[in-house]
Amino acid sequence: MDEHDFLAARFETQRARLGAVAYRMLGSLAEAEDAVQEAWLRLARSDTGAVANLDGWLTTVVSRICLDMLRSRRSRREESLDTHVPDPIVASPDVDPAQQAELADSVGLALLVVLETLNPAERLAFVLHDMFGVPFDEIAPIVGRTPATATQLASRARRRVRGAAQPDVDVPAQREVIEAFTAAARDGDFEALLAVLDPDVLLRVDAGAAGPSRLLRGAATVARNALLFQQEGPGRQWVLINGAPGVVSILDGRPYAVFSPTVRGGRIVEINILADPERLARLGLPEPSDA
Repeated sequence: MDEHDFLAARFETQRARLGAVAYRMLGSLAEAEDAVQEAWLRLARSDTGAVANLDGWLTTVVSRICLDMLRSRRSRREESLDTHVPDPIVASPDVDPAQQAELADSVGLALLVVLETLNPAERLAFVLHDMFGVPFDEIAPIVGRTPATATQLASRARRRVRGAAQPDVDVPAQREVIEAFTAAARDGDFEALLAVLDPDVLLRVDAGAAGPSRLLRGAATVARNALLFQQEGPGRQWVLINGAPGVVSILDGRPYAVFSPTVRGGRIVEINILADPERLARLGLPEPSDA
């Protein structure tokens, strides 16, 4: 095995972890894949003979790439973050137990929404330290700060993230609540909708350029809009969205929206809906079935 093949083999052992870092940093599956591929290109061009910790080197490289992408995105972003829904990881609920466990460990969509509100340095410090255990003395040179300042960045991020909706751990119980919600919407039962919605439930709809995107709060308001959505009459496909139960709405045989509720304490506290046709087409969603 020559040096190139050796590096390629080493890189492949790290690809999944690097992809997880990039996805949490960027909230975009396509951009995360681009960042990992760029890390490989830099590895292939580098003299790694003096690198004592190749895994750490790769983490640093992909983090720097993501940081540059976040800064570039921040300078040109035009859409409102209030209604932006990050790319969901959508899988069939029939995945094997090993993959299901891996999905359950993935970061929830509601948390990714909050990460989108952090500035690039805060997001990097939080993701690397709190999610991947990277020491602050290794994070500091990536963001161009001292270890003490990097610690402060993660601390500020942590305070913001603390408010993110965290789902119940019981997946079957989550699905029961979501089934009750969809049944109430189908039947036009306003009171039944209120019964499964938290009083301060937040509904976020990201329709992209197709519009309109929406941000609504409060059980009564969300329930009224759930009834409006139901009048459109799409079919439904049960899926796992970042490890939690969710629904892909089907219209004319094609994905119409990804519906990702967060269930906590037996009620829906947040609903994130991605209804951007361009982004949905890139997600590789499971094929519709009769389930």
